[in-house]
Amino acid sequence: MTSRLKIPRKSIYRLSVYSRCLNRLLDNHVETVSSDTLAKAAGVKPAQLRKDLTYLGNFGRRGLGYNVAELWQRINSTMGTNRLLPVVLVGVGNLGSALLSYQGFAKEGFEIIAAFDAEPERRRHRQSAIPIYDMNRIGPFLKANKVKLAIIAVPAEAAQEVVNRLVSHGIQGILNFSPLLLQSPPDVMVNNVNLAIELENLAYFVR
Repeated sequence: MTSRLKIPRKSIYRLSVYSRCLNRLLDNHVETVSSDTLAKAAGVKPAQLRKDLTYLGNFGRRGLGYNVAELWQRINSTMGTNRLLPVVLVGVGNLGSALLSYQGFAKEGFEIIAAFDAEPERRRHRQSAIPIYDMNRIGPFLKANKVKLAIIAVPAEAAQEVVNRLVSHGIQGILNFSPLLLQSPPDVMVNNVNLAIELENLAYFVR
């Protein structure tokens, strides 16, 4: 959806940040917010925030700021998170099990509806109400449930094969927790989350 609107990837990221700031304002019953205040909460310059919001159309009133609920709804509609989006998880080891147990996805507009693993019957420390299926069932499941998003938390040696399989069954967006940069077609977005690299970056600043 965002690619059809031709919004730059960095702006997409910042829109997600703005949405979370607005959600906190809604929780505190704040009705309007100025661009300066919202920009400060999001950690960006006001000019950058105003530029990002131009991708959503013209709204907001000079001197009065933005209606918090309207802006939040506009961002979520643009991002496609104004309804629960189905997601599958591939790889139910320690990290995958922790992701299955996370309760915050629904609040952000996502729902893990199933998980897939090479050993679905294996005993796990964390119990989850989300079903875990054998990998052989993934193709029909994705088609039947019209799933376009996947999270992978598999070992490095299996990651590329899993991505290839997901792409062949119509997955268009992948959140990758495996420690590899994966190859995918130009029309498939892969976001990589490498916890070790993030810690290394932090370590530089705490020496």
